[in-house]
Amino acid sequence: MKINLLSCDAQRPDRRAIAKCIVEISTGIDSGLANELTDILLEGDPVDIELDDKNTGSALRALRKLDIDYEIVE
Repeated sequence: MKINLLSCDAQRPDRRAIAKCIVEISTGIDSGLANELTDILLEGDPVDIELDDKNTGSALRALRKLDIDYEIVE
């Protein structure tokens, strides 16, 4: 499943927690790339990631917990 991470509405976003979440829920993203994607997201630009299909529900819950807005692409 592909999703777009649109924005992070947290008052004080936790960069490490967001990057760790991206590594855990996505396929083919390492910690270095996750840090770059986190910076892009926090600057206000959307980020596309591919989710691991077996844990989609828990991945979406983790994103909501971090106050990350997303949209499902496929």
